[in-house]
Amino acid sequence: MNPGIIGQAAGLFTVTNIDDILILSLFFAQGAGRPGSARRIVLGQYLGFAGILAVAVAAAYGATFLPEPALPYLGLLPLALGVKAARQAWSGRNGEDEDGDRAGDGGPGALEVAAVTFANGGDNIGVYVPVFATAGVGAMSGYVVVFLALVAVWCGAGRFFATRPLVARALSRWGHVLLPLVLIALGLLILIEGGAFGL
Repeated sequence: MNPGIIGQAAGLFTVTNIDDILILSLFFAQGAGRPGSARRIVLGQYLGFAGILAVAVAAAYGATFLPEPALPYLGLLPLALGVKAARQAWSGRNGEDEDGDRAGDGGPGALEVAAVTFANGGDNIGVYVPVFATAGVGAMSGYVVVFLALVAVWCGAGRFFATRPLVARALSRWGHVLLPLVLIALGLLILIEGGAFGL
């Protein structure tokens, strides 16, 4: 693989995904001490990012699964998850859903993480499409491989920050408040920046 492509892909991934480290840290803090939680978070991050890449690659070849005017409405996903998390934190149910069932064995579920990752990546799609469209098949494959490798690095960084004693104490104390706030703010930001609902 061309070293120039590796560097370009790493830079593009870093610039477009820097905000994911905070969200991943909050997810890892929420799942701390719960068996299987880290695996679900990593799986969800990969599912969500694979969805972003699939849409970007398809769009680079001319397919449009998501028309551009629909992208801002992806903000409804983290907004809804943030409202749900806020209700759970407010009622003190500690992860119980409306039916009183726990998602898996505690902590965030893979589909929840995937939904937030995909929604947060709506703007990434807009950046990746022109790059992929002009890169050619070989270079685009290089971008995809580097991106998928860096998802693992991002998950490791999120977990690292969530387990630092000072950060872990803060997230343990305030994470139940921060996660809903971050998800709601992210949802609103996506909606407003994209001009959804005429905002």
